[in-house]
Amino acid sequence: MTPNNLQSDERPPIWIGHVSLNVSDFKKSLDFFEFVGMLKVAEFPDLAVLELRGGTHLVLRNKPEAAPGQASFDLMVDDLKAQQVALQEAGYAPSEIREGRIHSVFDVSEPSGNIISFYDSHVVGPV
Repeated sequence: MTPNNLQSDERPPIWIGHVSLNVSDFKKSLDFFEFVGMLKVAEFPDLAVLELRGGTHLVLRNKPEAAPGQASFDLMVDDLKAQQVALQEAGYAPSEIREGRIHSVFDVSEPSGNIISFYDSHVVGPV
């Protein structure tokens, strides 16, 4: 149920505040996420907070023992091809773009080995 003062707001009444990711190479992973466009808002020896468009925070946690794998979240960008090319030019190895029924995607491994998926936008309505 939406409070009365939000009834005229067309946006969904809920959003993601924080997503956490354990990384084994803290500095290189932090550099990667800043490179792809996230804004660093706080950094401590074992934790960093990066902000995405819309105010969602990615919390990087320095865990040298963290095993690489598929990250539990995906990123969306306005220009998928430009993002893929920028990553290639920076020395990363993004996959080919796969065309989907709803949107397209490519994957890239960030420095700690987590696989991050980049999608073109699938937003419907105001966000």
